[in-house]
Amino acid sequence: MKNILDLLIDDFHELELPDLMLRKQSMAWVPRKANVVIGMRRSGKTWFCYQQMQELLKNGLEKERLLYLNFEDERLLPFSAQDFQFVLETYYRKFPAFKSKRCYLFLDEVQRIDGWDKFVRRVLDTESLLVCVTGSSSKLLSTEIATSLRGRSLTTEIFPFSFKEFLRYKKVELKSERRFGSKIRAMLQNLMGQYLRTGGFPEVQTFDNELRREVLRNYLDVVILRDVVERHSIRNTVALRALIRHIINAPATRFSVNKFYNSLRSQGVACTKNNLYDYLAHLADTFLFYQVPIHSRSERVRRVNPKKVYVIDPGILETMSLHITDDRGALLENIVFMHLRRQGLAPNYYVTKNGAEVDFILAAEGRSVHRLIQVCWNIHDPVTQKREVRALQTAMKELGLNKGTIVTWLDEEVSDQRIDIVPVWKWLLIDD
Repeated sequence: MKNILDLLIDDFHELELPDLMLRKQSMAWVPRKANVVIGMRRSGKTWFCYQQMQELLKNGLEKERLLYLNFEDERLLPFSAQDFQFVLETYYRKFPAFKSKRCYLFLDEVQRIDGWDKFVRRVLDTESLLVCVTGSSSKLLSTEIATSLRGRSLTTEIFPFSFKEFLRYKKVELKSERRFGSKIRAMLQNLMGQYLRTGGFPEVQTFDNELRREVLRNYLDVVILRDVVERHSIRNTVALRALIRHIINAPATRFSVNKFYNSLRSQGVACTKNNLYDYLAHLADTFLFYQVPIHSRSERVRRVNPKKVYVIDPGILETMSLHITDDRGALLENIVFMHLRRQGLAPNYYVTKNGAEVDFILAAEGRSVHRLIQVCWNIHDPVTQKREVRALQTAMKELGLNKGTIVTWLDEEVSDQRIDIVPVWKWLLIDD
């Protein structure tokens, strides 16, 4: 094992780090705290670690003070908890002067090794190493990596590309993110249409439609089979896949476990309500789905009302959904939610006293007041515009707010000086 470690360390130091599309997220290095990079499979966690390495090198750090190990490398197998000590011994034997210097240890897919968390905690307590770990597999989901470190970690969540990152990947440079002429508007509208279909998973950006869909279907299959079915020993895969199909074909809608349970029964599919609640929780753990509760001060109200469910990426929806084109507003709302989630926000949905729904209410943390956001594909129809504006105005009145936003596909205007109507491509660029 020592010889293999010696070779892997030398290989990494000789290796040129790849050219990267820089992500918006940043990472703070704090002594005695491990950085944990979480997110759905294939969303770019490893490349984000490379980005952190490049930033350290740009700041003058010698590359030899970086140590990177990927535990999906078959040359490290078999590897046990006891072998972690060989990592330190091999590294410090090669670079004894670094024992007293700050160095950086990156452990990729570390969850494959039982006892990894004890090693990381020991390193944080006894060495001058700063540690970053990533992981996502059927054995240990990435959210649980942070839990295993028992308060000794800082978490960074990585998502598929945002629209801004999608533009950067396409090498689209904007002179301004506030002012747009007709030519720029037309280009951004076209690119927004591409993003709606392609989504933001980095690997599929250059693939043709058929290959992209095949790869995204494979992503979904791996999540279902390895991170849910195998990990939780689920036998009722018929009910699980029916649940996934239902959500993907009806994103951004309130999901009632009771109604879905009755629907399964009517189709002759056996499943308990508790199992359905468990399946939803397991799928949320994989970052495939996100659940949004109703806005209320009452915990009971939040608990008994159905949550709205959103899907991580429009590419998954475009690939797997059979009927998404029937409700383009739901796809648009899904994109708006993921934009808010990328900012670390936790929106609720709001229901007025007369039963009208506003898609998102955002808490006032960091801002002077709550924010209300309604999403509608278009408001050309006077009836649709009246309905959406009235729901927003009613919520504003009930909450004592004097400003609201409607995000659309292309429409842009000011409704009554209090409500801004903004096309999604523009809103995604200016709402940071």
